[in-house]
Amino acid sequence: MLTILEVTGKPDTRLPWLSKFLTLWVFLAMILGVGLGYAVPEASSIVGSMSIGTTSIPIAVGLIWMMYPPLARVKYENLKTVIGARDSRTMLSSSLVLNWGMGPLLMFALAWIFLADQPALRNGIIVVGLARCIAMVVVWNNLAKGDNEWAAILVALNSVFQIAFYSILAYFYITIAGSWISGESVVVQLSLLEVAQSVAIYLGIPFFGGMISRFYLQRRKGMDWYKSYLSKISPTSLLALLFTIVVMFALKGEYIVNLPLVVIRVAIPLLVYFVIMFLASFAFGCYAKLDYPRTTSLAFTAASNNFELAIAVAVSVFGLVSLEAFATVIGPLIEVPVMISLVNVSLWAKKTYWSQGCSINS
Repeated sequence: MLTILEVTGKPDTRLPWLSKFLTLWVFLAMILGVGLGYAVPEASSIVGSMSIGTTSIPIAVGLIWMMYPPLARVKYENLKTVIGARDSRTMLSSSLVLNWGMGPLLMFALAWIFLADQPALRNGIIVVGLARCIAMVVVWNNLAKGDNEWAAILVALNSVFQIAFYSILAYFYITIAGSWISGESVVVQLSLLEVAQSVAIYLGIPFFGGMISRFYLQRRKGMDWYKSYLSKISPTSLLALLFTIVVMFALKGEYIVNLPLVVIRVAIPLLVYFVIMFLASFAFGCYAKLDYPRTTSLAFTAASNNFELAIAVAVSVFGLVSLEAFATVIGPLIEVPVMISLVNVSLWAKKTYWSQGCSINS
């Protein structure tokens, strides 16, 4: 079995307070963002105006830089060996079933259970459930000591399936299945180009940036220099995460304060969804006797969602000021603190249940 090691060779000692108290900093960033958005509404307008189409430039910059350091750490030269290693078929097939079978169906069911009387909010979170994660999951996986190579493989797999099937699934779940249950027809028209654009921006740029850095800088400067380079840029990934959180919460800070009941109604099915998907994926990895790093990568890629794509789709299909768009914005506001909490759960499980594999199976 191929063992994946940190490329730096030694723990990063820069900004230890940032990593050690990351959960606290995330919640403070959320509070700061909401406070800015509510107390200074024009700040939200200024940030909101910095967009190209449905792509927010500040959020895009934060996400791209947030993903770059972990993706620069990936050993791309080993990906072929990783895919050919033991249990690779289990990883790939499990990811497809969890991401494109269980995930959308579970979110659809939860949307109807909790928001049957709110069709706009319901459709909004269904859109979130269909968008499989290709961005922040890289950071969650890295924080939880997951397998960086498998995380890169699975987000790439999600990207391909997202381009191929997102439009089809959106039409099926909202137009066909939704109409069958409610008797009301909602037509979703979405081009493959819109989906491909989101994938190219939020995954393509940092993915190829990391790959080029790995092959070019390491070859030109040497391994020792590259290790030092990674140790210096790694903390900036967490700073970019905090910056992105502040921006996201600031954009909707006024709404969060003024419409708390709507936020809570949308938050409940999302919270249930994230927890169920994570625990089910983690339990499956344990049952399949995958090691901790691969189980962690499987769980976080299955539990997370591509909120950038979901927001872009809701805005383009239903309108910028629609409740559908508002519901998709709530997605990352719930996902971020939940995933930070699940990182801690994952690390606890590693310490409690794993040695070479899941001790529950021993």
